[in-house]
Amino acid sequence: MTVAKSTKAALGEADVSDTTADAAAPAITAARALPAEGATYGILLAVSFCHFLNDLMQSLLPAIYPMLKSNFALDFGQIGLVTFTFQITGSLLQPLVGFYTDRHPKPYSLAVGMGFTLSGLAVISMAGSYGLLLLGAGLLGTGSSIFHPESSRIARMASGGRHGLAQSLFQVGGNFGSSAGPLVAAFFILPHGQGGVAWFTLAALLGIVILWQVGTWYGARRAMLAKPKARASSGGVTLSRRQVGFAIAILIALMFSKFIYTSSFTSYYTFYLIDRFGLTIEDAQVHLFIFLGAVAVGTIAGGPIGDRIGRKYVIWGSILGVLPFTLALPHANLFWTAALSVVIGLVLSSAFSAILVYAQELMPGRVGMVAGLFFGLAFGLAGIGAAALGELADATSIETVYRLCAFLPVLGVLTVFLPSMKEAKGT
Repeated sequence: MTVAKSTKAALGEADVSDTTADAAAPAITAARALPAEGATYGILLAVSFCHFLNDLMQSLLPAIYPMLKSNFALDFGQIGLVTFTFQITGSLLQPLVGFYTDRHPKPYSLAVGMGFTLSGLAVISMAGSYGLLLLGAGLLGTGSSIFHPESSRIARMASGGRHGLAQSLFQVGGNFGSSAGPLVAAFFILPHGQGGVAWFTLAALLGIVILWQVGTWYGARRAMLAKPKARASSGGVTLSRRQVGFAIAILIALMFSKFIYTSSFTSYYTFYLIDRFGLTIEDAQVHLFIFLGAVAVGTIAGGPIGDRIGRKYVIWGSILGVLPFTLALPHANLFWTAALSVVIGLVLSSAFSAILVYAQELMPGRVGMVAGLFFGLAFGLAGIGAAALGELADATSIETVYRLCAFLPVLGVLTVFLPSMKEAKGT
């Protein structure tokens, strides 16, 4: 590997793949055996597993909404405000964290972020008032705001040039964590009550240990590449600033479509199933797990397909392609509702990896800021959507929410205005 190629990797444009931290965990140390030009799978697996832990713990909050609604006599609007607090905290902080760490890398910030998540779980498990629930939700959001930008940067550094694959591997850990949350809530927390949330601080401690060692690897790589001989310039796309801004605006509109619709599932799908089909809380949580599991599978497919055929085509097929299924869902019986939710989860989830990598290629050298911006948008849009959809459900019905949200994928037609970029593999 040439010096220039190594430096491009350090800047987020390609991979850095050897490890120098003797204290790294076995999975990380094993990455030394990989070729220098290849992806550092030990690092990718480590950050993906920690993404699993992070999103598992954070998905516990919406998964226990039915219990919290009963314990605190909440209406849908108050539930939406809890989600809004959680999501908007992450939304506001993530771009700032990414912008700062692009200039001042903080290898151990990942472990600090997991510490905020641990604190949020502890507060929620002991909360005796609505105000403390909001505080716990805010701490969870802060944890995500620190975790996502830096871990996304590390995934790109360890990608070996296969940026879509790396982002998919990273994100699928989070998706599996999110999908496991409802099952954990249904079969562990609900039988043991609100205090059962405290047990999952142990998962946060495990995440802190792993992320500390990932930070050691990251710090060693940054130190080596800071040497004058390792510095070199990196190329980028040949689009004007106006074209880049226009493309980013379109991507934000597509994110709006995707995450507002997704929010209708993560926050209210269990209530929809209980209200329309008379399911128990446990059965509704199983159906939510099925949907989130489909999301996880779709996520892992979107990145590699984008590496092969181009991000724009994946975005187009994912957003607009899901429209027939979202339109059919509010009119389906229980069996077809479950079946359609699987298709929707598979198709819609393939977009985010493609959107994120496409945006990073639009703005080379701003990996952390772009990751923070788009993860922040995901959190913020989901939070705003949860609050707005909760008020809509209170004013009308939960079924009305799904009838209106079904039209959101129409925004996928905006993909036609995205510039076509030549996406050379391994560069």
